[in-house]
Amino acid sequence: MAFVIVLAALCFLMYVAYRGHSVILFAPVAALGAVLLTDPALVAPMFTGLFMDKMVGFLKLYFPVFLLGAVFGKVIELSGFSKSIVAATIKVVGAQRAILSIVLVCALLTYGGVSLFVVVFAVYPFAAELFRQAGIPKRLIPGTIALGAFTFTMDALPGTPQIQNIIPSSFFGTNAWAAPWLGTIGAVFILIVGMAYLDWRRRVAQRKGEGYGDEAALRNEPAAFAGGKLANPLVAIAPLVLVGVANKLLTLWIPQWYGQSHSFVPAVIGNPAPVVQEVQKIAAIWAVEGALLLGIACVLAFAWKTVAAGFAEGSKAAIGGALLAGMNTASEYGFGAVIAALPGFLVVANALAAIPDPLVNEAITVTALAGITGSASGGMGIALAAMSETFIANAQAAGIPLEVFHRIAAMASGGMDTLPHNGAVITLLAVTGLTHRQAYKDVFAITLIKTLAVFVVIGVFYGTGVV
Repeated sequence: MAFVIVLAALCFLMYVAYRGHSVILFAPVAALGAVLLTDPALVAPMFTGLFMDKMVGFLKLYFPVFLLGAVFGKVIELSGFSKSIVAATIKVVGAQRAILSIVLVCALLTYGGVSLFVVVFAVYPFAAELFRQAGIPKRLIPGTIALGAFTFTMDALPGTPQIQNIIPSSFFGTNAWAAPWLGTIGAVFILIVGMAYLDWRRRVAQRKGEGYGDEAALRNEPAAFAGGKLANPLVAIAPLVLVGVANKLLTLWIPQWYGQSHSFVPAVIGNPAPVVQEVQKIAAIWAVEGALLLGIACVLAFAWKTVAAGFAEGSKAAIGGALLAGMNTASEYGFGAVIAALPGFLVVANALAAIPDPLVNEAITVTALAGITGSASGGMGIALAAMSETFIANAQAAGIPLEVFHRIAAMASGGMDTLPHNGAVITLLAVTGLTHRQAYKDVFAITLIKTLAVFVVIGVFYGTGVV
């Protein structure tokens, strides 16, 4: 019965998300409904002590990233830099390769360390302009951004700085470059199959005479650039390059500047306790925020007059989008925390532990928990915290290097996490102004390709022994 309650809560939240209802409203309803059916006395304590605590904690850490990412995307749009890059891209690769162009831009940013949430805000103006000029349906933009930002550069390619590739290292004693050949093989598989799928979808739409979209699809459209002569493409792309480079450098420099921790006294009156920041846990977020500020400053330096004309209204729209995206994701985070605290979740974890093959066991466990919680990092963190010792013992018994377990865990976390209630999916759809019904089908197809890649990599390892 406990398992049925957890499953019902998950299905309910996926259903309302797909129907277009607000996850901000229904995530606590789904979570607390499950608590009510499990132990009614815990509804209020769970809401305040767990759901709200996790939701507010998420916003405290990540809302500035959402906000700066949205503003960065908006000034890129207002400056006309997006149109400049689109025009240059069409000349270089051709209009029919618009999908590949966006996938590669997303991949470069995420592999450079830019948060996938930031990539959504920054790349959407480029994607909208390029798809409009190429006559490709707008509803394919979420699937395209998902392939570029949520898949192979997030956790498959060796060395990626995304959190999904960092978490396993603390459990297995590995590093971000674990199992480089397996990761590269998985990344190539995802890119080739994903591109084949999206190009097929484009050709089907073209045969039907479908263009960029009708009025129902054209919500939250980037404003048409009316600033006259376009910037040089090298100037236009400079802010994106600056964000990637600055993020990498600040990630290295911030711990050197502040040390392991930094404290300050929050008031000059009385004797308040000092506020202590554990720099290692927050450095990556500070680095992204600093990089985005530099990126915004770079755009303003190059195109101040053009941006200033529409900045007041544009920034309001950006802030509204950031608030919606941040609250959606934070609500999902609170939902996952509540579900993970229920007895039914333990039933799921114990059932997954019974799968005999060690790598398949790990892959299914991690991707299932990521799907249930709606979070790649959250699901993997729960799975490895509970079962990493078992995975290590299985690895030693089977003679499998822990680097392989690292790569499988990382890739599996980014598999079924992108179900309809996933925070990144909801953010992506909110930013592009599309609904689940309009665009989720292609995101889910990319999800299936990504999940399949994990088992392809496992097969390659067992077949060749390559690591």
